[in-house]
Amino acid sequence: MFTADQLVAHAVGDYLLQSEWMATRKTSKSSATLLHCLFYLIPFLFITQNPYTLAVIGGTHFVLDRWHLAKHFIWLKNRPWPGSPRWSARTETGFPADTPPWLAGWLLIMVDNTLHIVINGLAIYYIG
Repeated sequence: MFTADQLVAHAVGDYLLQSEWMATRKTSKSSATLLHCLFYLIPFLFITQNPYTLAVIGGTHFVLDRWHLAKHFIWLKNRPWPGSPRWSARTETGFPADTPPWLAGWLLIMVDNTLHIVINGLAIYYIG
């Protein structure tokens, strides 16, 4: 289901082809997010040309990045525990304020990448 090609396409699209301008503005400007998503799709053209698969990969990438959904996912997965902070008490990463910033930052990146890779793999496997 998940191939090395898909992981390489994700890394190239999300890191090598993303400029600093895109990275710093994609959570606040839809135009930056859209441009990033168009560049993100380029490596996936070597895996599939199916327009539905590319639409799912690009569309979900846009939604996840534009509204920074990884931090919401982090907050939700930590929320059910007794004593967990309210949404208003979360940090920019979705973690409680007592989480070391370096750890919260890296975990946020890992959650974000995992969400993208799982969605992309499912789209490639099930749609084509």
